[in-house]
Amino acid sequence: MIAPLRSAVLHWTGVLPVAAVVLLALTWGRSLPVALVVLVSVFLAGAVLAAVHHAEVIAHRVGEPFGSLVLAVAVTVIEVALIVTLMVDGGDKSAALARDTVFAAVMITTNGIVGLSLLIGSLKHKVAVFNAEGTGAALATVATVAGLSLVLPTFTTSTPGPRFSPPQLVFAALAALALYGLFVATQTVRHRDYFLPVTTAGEVIDSEDHAEPPTARGALVSLGLLALALIAVVGLAKAVSPAIESAVAAAGLPSSVVGIVIALLVLLPETIAAVRAARRDRVQTSLNLGLGSAMASIGLTIPAVALASIWLKGPLILGLGASHMVLLALTVVVGDLTVVPGRATPLQACVHLALLAAYIVLAVSP
Repeated sequence: MIAPLRSAVLHWTGVLPVAAVVLLALTWGRSLPVALVVLVSVFLAGAVLAAVHHAEVIAHRVGEPFGSLVLAVAVTVIEVALIVTLMVDGGDKSAALARDTVFAAVMITTNGIVGLSLLIGSLKHKVAVFNAEGTGAALATVATVAGLSLVLPTFTTSTPGPRFSPPQLVFAALAALALYGLFVATQTVRHRDYFLPVTTAGEVIDSEDHAEPPTARGALVSLGLLALALIAVVGLAKAVSPAIESAVAAAGLPSSVVGIVIALLVLLPETIAAVRAARRDRVQTSLNLGLGSAMASIGLTIPAVALASIWLKGPLILGLGASHMVLLALTVVVGDLTVVPGRATPLQACVHLALLAAYIVLAVSP
C-alpha cells in the first residue's frame, strides 16, 4: 500500500502542485518579466490539470454528488479569500469587485459550463440526459440567491446607489448562507438520488464499476494535493493579473474584462472536470459542478464580503446594472426551459453558450 501511495505522490500530478506553490511563494508580490509570466502560465495550466485529476480521484472514492461538491466548495473558498484580499488592498476602486466576480462566476457556470456540458453530451450521445428534479432545485436556488443578493440592491432606497443598508446586507448574507446550507443538505443527504448521474439508457449511476476506488489514505493525499493545486491556481492567476491588466489596457478594453479572465482561470478546473464527465455520459455530474459552483460562489462570497465590510473602507456595491439584470433574467428563463424536460439537444446547449457570448461582448463593449 505504501509503494503505490509513494508512486502516486511522485507522479507529475503530485509533484506539480507542490512546485507550483513554491513558484507562487517566489513570485508573490513581485513585478514579473515576460519570461516569468510565461513560466507562471505554464505552471498555472499544470496546476489546473492536477486539480482536475485529484478531484476525480476524490469523487471516485466518495461517489456523487459528494465529489462534485468537494471541487466546487474548494475552488469557491479560495476564490472568496482572494476577493476579500483584493478588496482590502483595493480601497474604493474595489467597491464593485465582489459583485463583478460573483456575476462573472454565475454567467460562466450557468451558461458556460452548463452549455458546454450539454453540447458535448448531446453531440456524443444524441441527447444529454439528466435528473430534472435535482437540476431544477439547484437552478431555483441559484436564481433566488442571485436575485436577493445582486438584483435587489439596485432597487432599495435606504442608501444611495446600488447598495444595501447594513440590516439589508445582514439579511442577504444570512439568506444566502441558509439557502446554500439547505442546498448542500438536499444534495448530499435527504435527496441525494436527485443528483446522481443518469445515462441516456435511463440507468442511474450510484457508483463507478470500471475501476477499484482509491484507498482512504490515497483519497486524503489527493485532497491535500487538490488544496495545494487550487491555491496555486488562484495565486498564480493573481500573479499574472498585472500582465493581463496591462494587455487589456493596451487593447483599450474596459477593466471589467480582467475580472472575466481571472474568473475563467479560477473556474477552469471545474470546466475541465465537467467536460470529462459529459464525455462519459455523466451530464448530471457536469450540471452538479456548474450549478453547484454558482451556488457556492454566491452563497459563500456574499456572507464573506458582508462580514469583511465591517472593517473594509468605502462602499460595497452589489446591485447589477440594467444589461446584466436582463442577462440574468434570460439565463433563469432559458435554464428553466432547459431543465424541465430532463433532456437537452445541441440547440438548448447553444442557447446557453449564446448568453455567455452576449455577456462577454457586453463586457468588452458595454
